[in-house]
Amino acid sequence: MREADEGSVLLLTLGYALLAVALILVSVCATDMYISQNRLDALADAAALAGADGFTLVVEGGTAHADLTDEGVRDQALALVADLPGEASLVSATAPDGLSARVTVSADWHPPLLSIFVPDGVRLEATGTSRTALR
Repeated sequence: MREADEGSVLLLTLGYALLAVALILVSVCATDMYISQNRLDALADAAALAGADGFTLVVEGGTAHADLTDEGVRDQALALVADLPGEASLVSATAPDGLSARVTVSADWHPPLLSIFVPDGVRLEATGTSRTALR
């Protein structure tokens, strides 16, 4: 009876080792994707902040206020995204209410390690909003 059990521990150990390797690969890829999304969020916030600086100062009746246009936001955000390293692209840059800049950027993420458990590439997107200092 004892001879029938021989070798079963080895198979069980190999199975758990393969499971552990798969979990490590997925964890590494998930962490890299999380960091990439955080970097893209920071880029969207920075581009929105730059876009909010693309205002035109308008003086009416002795008071000055900022006039933010879609074109001004787009120009500032595009300049920032183009100057930074990486493969992020500007999706949209608008001034929805004339005081806020809303910028959306996107980038493709690819896993750092090859794995059958993780997709080859995922499109990440982030949106940032910033208001002008002058009202």
